[in-house]
Amino acid sequence: MELKQLQHFVAVAQERHFTRAAQRVHIVQSALSASVRSLEDELGARLFVRSTRQVRLTSAGAALYDKALAVLHAAREAREVVAEVQGLRRGSLAVGSVPSLPAFLDLPALLARFRERHPEVDIRLGQGSAGALLEQVRDGRLDLAFLPLSEPPGDLQTRVIVCEELVLACAPEHALAGRDGVRLGELTGECFVDFEPGWGTRKLVDKVFAAAGVERRIAFEVSDLGTVLDLVVRGLGVALVPEPVAGARLPALGMARLAAPSICWELVAAHDARVGAGGAAGNPAVGALLDLLD
Repeated sequence: MELKQLQHFVAVAQERHFTRAAQRVHIVQSALSASVRSLEDELGARLFVRSTRQVRLTSAGAALYDKALAVLHAAREAREVVAEVQGLRRGSLAVGSVPSLPAFLDLPALLARFRERHPEVDIRLGQGSAGALLEQVRDGRLDLAFLPLSEPPGDLQTRVIVCEELVLACAPEHALAGRDGVRLGELTGECFVDFEPGWGTRKLVDKVFAAAGVERRIAFEVSDLGTVLDLVVRGLGVALVPEPVAGARLPALGMARLAAPSICWELVAAHDARVGAGGAAGNPAVGALLDLLD
């Protein structure tokens, strides 16, 4: 049973005339008659009593009429709901982020701009580690996540928002403070403050040191950037952090630049690979939020 068959049936039932009904639904009368006969064959019952003077519903047709109206009404509502979501007049957007984004992305301001443009779209925001956020994007619990990434996942689409050089943060009185061209090998004996595995820059830094064959001693593992910097300022260790983060704490914090090649820390927006930048598929709210980043 197709919606068009029900539309044709209702038109005939209301017009009580095949010619007028055909004109109403903009098809030829023979096609309308064939559509109604096909519906009758499928249901195994006559729906109309036809005569030269009038067309009226049979008892089976009368029973179908109310149900057909309900189905067509539900179909119209379904189309309207989809149109509203596609037009961002309703819907939802679930966003995730790692902590400590303010130095790179003012997420509250971004979401506020989105809310101003699309006030009927519900927004949810949650935080977590990069690995946890990626899994939530994959299984559909999140539509979009902002997170640092050293290797792009093949099953998700990512857009680089920020690319910053990592520098060595240290206490102002540290011997390396103010230096340029510090080699990783010079940090062998240093005590490091770093994020817990899976958080912040940890995976990237581990990868760089492993590739260089340099061991490092991690004495403090924390999950937020503020604590990392506080421990470094107190002289309890050194840390590799994005340059804007260290620069914002000067002169309370010392800073040294590493030797080339520089280590690039990237902050990306990750979402389902089926969702294009314009929101052509999936949740159109994702495309609208990404457009605001431009």
